Amino acid sequence: MKKFFTAVEEQSASPSPEKAQEIQTLMNQAYSKIDKSVKRGVLHRNTGSRRKARLAQALKKLETPAVS
Repeated sequence: MKKFFTAVEEQSASPSPEKAQEIQTLMNQAYSKIDKSVKRGVLHRNTGSRRKARLAQALKKLETPAVS
């Protein structure tokens, strides 16, 4: 998750199509790891859902322009 959030911060500082593709790949990897952890009982399913929601929220915040 930390790699994803770091990549999102870098993308917001200097947007590029390559970075956007990397962010999508990192998000997919994070979702996969969270799902596996929930499946094996390492994380509770609500914890997994909360973490995935945080990832999606960060990505959505990056995509939508700030309204002043």
